[in-house]
Amino acid sequence: MVYRTRIKYTAAQRADIWDRWQRGESLNSIGRLFDRPSSSVFTMLAPTGGIRPPPRRRSRLALTLAEREEISRGIACDLSLRAIAARLGRAPSTVSREVNRNGGLQHYRASKADESAWDRAHRPKPCKLVNEPVLSRLVASKLRLHWSPEQIAG
Repeated sequence: MVYRTRIKYTAAQRADIWDRWQRGESLNSIGRLFDRPSSSVFTMLAPTGGIRPPPRRRSRLALTLAEREEISRGIACDLSLRAIAARLGRAPSTVSREVNRNGGLQHYRASKADESAWDRAHRPKPCKLVNEPVLSRLVASKLRLHWSPEQIAG
C-alpha cells in the first residue's frame, strides 16, 4: 500500500485559497495554482461548508506568553507556585494547572507551553459522539426509546 504524504499549506497559502474561493474560482483551478490535487483544497474548505472561518484569537482570560515566561523564571528561582501566582495576580490553581499540564516543575518551558495551549484551544473541537462510536450507538438507542436527553445523560 502506498501512503501519500500529508499536504500542508502555509498561512499565506490558506489565505490565498480562501480569497480565490470567495472570488468564485473552481477547486481545480485553485489546485493547479498550487500544483496540488483539487481534493486537497476541498478538504480545507469542506469542514466549514465553504465559508471562511473567523481568524483565531486567544481569550483575554488565557495566560499570555509574558505570563508564562514569568512562571518559568519563578520556577527557575525556586519560588513557590503561590508566590508566582501572587506576582502575576492570578489564582494559584491557574498557575498550578499550567505547570502540571506542561511538564511539571522539572520540564516547564514557556514557549512550548504557549504553543501547546494554542493547539489545545483549537475550535471547533470534534463532538464526543463522533470520537466515541460506542457512546454514539448507546445515545441513539436511548433516543429511539424516547428517552429525554436528561435521562440519557444520567
